[in-house]
Amino acid sequence: MLNTTVHREITPLAPEDSFLVFDRIKDQFDFPIHFHPEYELNFIANGKGVRRVVGDSMEVIENIELVLVGPNLQHGWEMHECSNSEIHEITLQFHEDLFDDKLLARRIMKPIKDMFDRSTHGILFSEKISDEISPRIMQLSKIDSIDYFLELISILHDLATSRNQRLLSTYTSDFKNFENSDKLKTIYEYIQLNYQNKISLSEVAELVNMSQVSFNRFIKKRTGKTLIEYVNDTRIGYAARWLIERDLSIAEIAFKCGFNNIANFNRVFKKTKNCTPSKYRDDFSGIKRVL
Repeated sequence: MLNTTVHREITPLAPEDSFLVFDRIKDQFDFPIHFHPEYELNFIANGKGVRRVVGDSMEVIENIELVLVGPNLQHGWEMHECSNSEIHEITLQFHEDLFDDKLLARRIMKPIKDMFDRSTHGILFSEKISDEISPRIMQLSKIDSIDYFLELISILHDLATSRNQRLLSTYTSDFKNFENSDKLKTIYEYIQLNYQNKISLSEVAELVNMSQVSFNRFIKKRTGKTLIEYVNDTRIGYAARWLIERDLSIAEIAFKCGFNNIANFNRVFKKTKNCTPSKYRDDFSGIKRVL
C-alpha cells in the first residue's frame, strides 16, 4: 500500500522560474503521497497496473494516461500490479500564478481558467486525447524559451477543450487556506533568498513578529515540518536539481546549498530522497529542464 503519510514537497522551481519538466524512463514508479502549490501535468506511458492516488481517488491506471493535479491536492503513485520496465514519465510543473487573474479573465483564456478551477479535484483526460497529444508533450523538454511557453498554452487549451474529462477526487485542495498567510509567504520568500546561508529560528521568528515558541507551532501547523526541516527541503530541492544540471562535485553542491559539512548533507539527502547524492546522479535517466 501507499504510505499514508502526506508531506509537503518543496519543488525545485525557484520564484523566477516558469516551468520545470522531467522526461525520464523508470523501472520503478513509486512516489509517496505528497502535495505542493504548483500545478502538475503528469503523463505516463507503459504504466499499466500502476496505482494512482489523487485526493480520495485511488485507481489502477491503463497503459497511457494524462492527469492534471491542481495546487496542494494530495497525489502519489505506486507500482502495485505493474510489471513493466521502462515506464515513461513526463512531469510538467508550473507556478500557480504563472497565468495571473487578469490574463485568465480574458475570453480566449476561459477554457483554461475553467480547467484550472476543475483541477482542484484532479482531472483525468481521455485515453484518446492523451494518445493524440503525447508527441507534443514528449517534445516539451526539447523546446526553448518563448516557444516552450507558447506550446504549453496551446497544449493546455487543447486539453481544456477536449471531451470525456473526468474529475478524480470528491474533495478539493484547500489551496487558499494553505497559502493565504502573509507570514508563510514572507517565510518562503526569505528562505528562497537565504537558503545558502545559516538560517536561525530567532531571525525568522523575528521576521514575522512572533515569539520562537509561537513560530514553532505556526510553521509546524502550516507545513507539517519544523523550520530546519522546511529549510532543508528547500536546500535538497536545489541540490537534486544541480546534481543533474551542473558539472559540480557533490561537496561543492552541498556547500552551495547551505550545508556546512558533507556528512550532514549526505544524511539529509538520503533521508529526503531515499538514496545518496551520488546514486541519485548516477541513476537519473532522462532530461530535466527549468525555464
